[in-house]
Order: sequence, then C-alpha cells, then structure tokens
Amino acid sequence: MMNSFPKITMEGMKGWLKENLLLFLTFTGVLSGFVLGILLRTFDLSQETILLIAYPGELFMRLLKLMILPLIIASLITGAASLNAKMNGMIALRTIVYFIVTSLISACVGLVLVIAIHPGNPEVKTLLGSGTTAEKKIDIVDNFLDLGRNLIPDNLFRAAFETAGTKYVSNLELEGLTKVLGYRSGTNTLGIIFFCLTFGTVLGSLGKKAQLVIDFFKIIDEVIMKMVNAIMWISPVGISSVICAKILGVANLGSVMSQLGLFIFTVCSGIFIYQFTILQAIYFVFVRKNPFKFWWGLFQAWMTAFATASTAAALPITFRCMDKNRVDPRISKFVLPIGATVNMDGTALFVTVASIFIAQMNDIPLNAGSYATVVLTSTAASIASASVPSAALVLMMIVLSAIDAPVQDVSLLWAIDW
Repeated sequence: MMNSFPKITMEGMKGWLKENLLLFLTFTGVLSGFVLGILLRTFDLSQETILLIAYPGELFMRLLKLMILPLIIASLITGAASLNAKMNGMIALRTIVYFIVTSLISACVGLVLVIAIHPGNPEVKTLLGSGTTAEKKIDIVDNFLDLGRNLIPDNLFRAAFETAGTKYVSNLELEGLTKVLGYRSGTNTLGIIFFCLTFGTVLGSLGKKAQLVIDFFKIIDEVIMKMVNAIMWISPVGISSVICAKILGVANLGSVMSQLGLFIFTVCSGIFIYQFTILQAIYFVFVRKNPFKFWWGLFQAWMTAFATASTAAALPITFRCMDKNRVDPRISKFVLPIGATVNMDGTALFVTVASIFIAQMNDIPLNAGSYATVVLTSTAASIASASVPSAALVLMMIVLSAIDAPVQDVSLLWAIDW
C-alpha cells in the first residue's frame, strides 16, 4: 500500500522547483504583496511613499501593455493564415457562441447568489450614505452601434490610438441632448483584431507567393514571445508591488470590510464557483481530461490577471501558458486576443450582483421579469462594452437604468474596486 505513493526525495523537490521556479516566485510575490500591504498599513504611509511602492508594478504593467499590440497583430495574422477561410469562420462562430453562453451562465451564478445571500438592505444604505455618481445619458443601443463602429474602423492607424464612442452634447436650441460621434484615447483592439483576422485569412488563401509575408509575421511573433518570457521573470516583483499598493490605497479598509463585507463575499463566492466548478465542468465535458491540471498550467496568467485587474495586460503571459499546456498555437493565437477583448464573464457577474445589491439597499422590489432584465442586460452590455474604458461603471449605469434603481449609488462600490 505504502509503495503506491511516490517517494519524496530532496532531488525530486529540487527538480520540481527548477521546473516550476517562476510559478513558485509568482505565488510568493502574490503572498508577499498581501502581507506587506496589510503590515505597512499600520505605519500610515504618505501618498508619495505609496506611489514609490506602486512604481515597480506600474513599470511592469507598462511593459506588458507595450507587448499587447504587436503580439495581437503578429499572432492573429499567423494564426489566421495557417488555417483556411472555412476553418477560420467555424472557429470564430464557435468562439462567439461560447463567449455569449459563458457570460450568460456567469451572470446567472451572480443572480442566484445575490438572491440567496441578500447582501443589501436599507441598514447598509444608512451606514454608507447616498452616492455621488452623476447621472449620465446612456443607451445600450448606442453601445452596440459603437461596437460596430470600433469593429470596422475607418482608419487603421487611428485605431491604434483611439476608440470611437457616442457622446451626448447639450443642445440649447433643441433644449435636450444631441448624439455626437467622438473619439477617446485608448487602443481600439476590436478594430485591430478584425483587420488582422481578415488580412491573415486572405494572406493564407494566396498560397506560396504569400509565404514570405507569413514568415515575416511568424518571426515577429517569436521575437515578441521571447521578450514576454524575459518580462515574466520580473513579474513576481511587479505583482507584489501592484497588490501591496492596492491594499495601501484603500482609505479605510476596516470600515469598508465591515460595511460591504457581505457584498464582497457574494461576488468572490460567485467568481470562485464559476472559476472552479462551471469552467472546469465545461472543460471536462468537452475534453475528457483533468481540468485542474490544465488550470494549474494557467496559474501564472491567472495571478497576473488578478493582480493587474486586466485580461489585456495578462494576454502576453496567457500565450506562453497556452504553449506550456500544449494547446494548438493556431487556435490559441486566433481565440485569445478576441477573448481578452470581448469575453468579460467576471464583469457580467459583478454587474449583476452590484445592480441587485443597490436595488436591495434602496428597498426596491424586483420580480422575475426584473431579474431576467438584469441578467440579459448585463450579458449583452458586457459584450457591447468591450472597448469602453472603466466598463463596469458604464455597465452598472445601463443595468440600473433598466430596473429604475438610483444610478448615483454606483460610487458607493468604488472603495472595493480593484
């Protein structure tokens, strides 16, 4: 019986540590970030000191974001060129269906938990006070129209720097608001993805005469991935810095935890149930392999996304993890950039819980129709707001407007916004 267990030796431990050194260092960085953040709060550090603590993390995030655009361009073009047009269309359809279904499931998980736990009540509203978020004119239809405008940009170079968005300008003559198409700073990732997929698909259909161009983008892809591998070795320090600074940046941690503790518990429970039960079950049903072994291979990307609160920032590391998990690079290069931009399951869950929490705080009765409206609006808006900065704020305002809940209470939750 005892012989069936693997014998743990010093040599075996050294071999495991050598193979998983970066993973071990990243996990150590996450833990040290939490411990340092909590310990340093006792010293009541100045804002300048917190800024210096956050500085290594800021540089780490800037390095990751620097890699995103060339990585998306090179990986999508090489991925799309390596598959035929029919295969590209089939993968794209399956990917979009998967993203919509998982976002809907995520929102439903949030709905069940927020109803069962019921974190919001009028007493919490009395403790927190009224919100200060200014009411804005927001229309989910405009969000979907902006999604189309960003998907098909009129200028590829502008798409690298700006995203299109509908603005509401006051018109004194008409005594109302006029819709105006404007541009805001930020990479239009959707537009870049659309162009690269189209470019890569057409490039692959040209045959041998296009091979030189395909090889050029393959080399760029390899160079970027080697740069990402080098950046990953500073990720333990960067992640530790980011987490420590986030904890130090919360004005009154004890008060926030006592007043919004049940809300935080509801959201975290939903994310853990979705992450460790539903996604693992989906993987097992379709792949018939151990899902936790696959998830462990993604631990580095998961920790980076958690610390930076950005799937886009974690994208370069996710590519490397997929290679380690032996996923077909043609598929990962095609799916990952789209997923990092469009698939916002966590946001859909958070917005569902937060919207119903605010309704509960204000003692607003919700029926089955209202709950269905929240889930569907959260799912649709999370996909439509793919290119919107601070998407959670915009999404919550859309959902709260749909159920006639006070929009100004959104600001009450910013204290726990990671």
